[in-house]
Amino acid sequence: MPELGVGAGGIYDTIEPIWRPDVILRGIACSFWPDSLRKVLTAPPAHKSKSRFDFSAANLYLLMCALERGEMVRARPEISAIVVCFNEEENIRACLESLGWCDEIVVVDSFSTDRTVEICRQYTNRVLQRPWAGYRDQKAFAHSQATKEWVFLVDADERVPAELRGEILSALERFGNRYAAFSVPRLVYYLGRWWWRGGWYPDYDIRIFRRDLATWGGSDPHERILIKGSVRRLRHPLHHFSYRNISDHLRRINHFTTVSSGELRGQRRRWHWMDNLSRPAFRFFRFYLWKRGFLEGFPGFFVAVTAAVYVFLKYAKLRERELKEQSGGRGG
Repeated sequence: MPELGVGAGGIYDTIEPIWRPDVILRGIACSFWPDSLRKVLTAPPAHKSKSRFDFSAANLYLLMCALERGEMVRARPEISAIVVCFNEEENIRACLESLGWCDEIVVVDSFSTDRTVEICRQYTNRVLQRPWAGYRDQKAFAHSQATKEWVFLVDADERVPAELRGEILSALERFGNRYAAFSVPRLVYYLGRWWWRGGWYPDYDIRIFRRDLATWGGSDPHERILIKGSVRRLRHPLHHFSYRNISDHLRRINHFTTVSSGELRGQRRRWHWMDNLSRPAFRFFRFYLWKRGFLEGFPGFFVAVTAAVYVFLKYAKLRERELKEQSGGRGG
């Protein structure tokens, strides 16, 4: 029987035959396994025989514990980043540059009229154009176009900092076989500051998920990713550059309150006068006092007021829709 010398963690043994499972494990151990598991696999045999790699009961127990903790190291899982956008030339370059470490970038554009598509094609050849079908359907379509094992959903006005990138890669390698998705906190930059306080942080959202274990639910603008499996939270935030200025902020409030009121009406929700009295007041209290927005000075007060205005307008527009239906659709 031929013999073969195999180096494992600095320890050389003469092993036969090469196809034995313990031999294969020991050869792999030298470079691919975590330190705790490598010590188990490269431990010297309990006896002096030069041809046997001996798993003692203790070593086998440690190996099983490592497997249970998810310490098995696999080849790095491949990741598809997906981005949906429309007229995002001011944001899209920085977004895509922060995704350069992903194995694939899929952009779904809704026929932008600015330089968005031109910029996207500098970073990926997977630039698809599709008429706007709503937030949920557009993101679901982008999801369907991804080809890698894991999908990372990123908005055009978001950036992936180096700390989050490292945490994602580490989490997929360590826990990818135990979890179907990972949720990420979002940190907003607005009015010249990062909003650790004031109601916007941490705003956890599922952004990383197995391609074949996720579907889409909810309705615009509150689409949801439905996961078949467990979800783990990550610690480092995704950076969100949500509003260019106050005018952009107010414009988006007007847009999203219109969409949200339509969602409420579609659910047959009925307006009540308390909706416009108590809900805005509670939102202001939550942002300004409970979430300590007052520590941000006037910007904290402004954000709390606009949060309350958002709620007020959403229910006021719901009432407007009811009155319009009652009048047979007459009026502007």
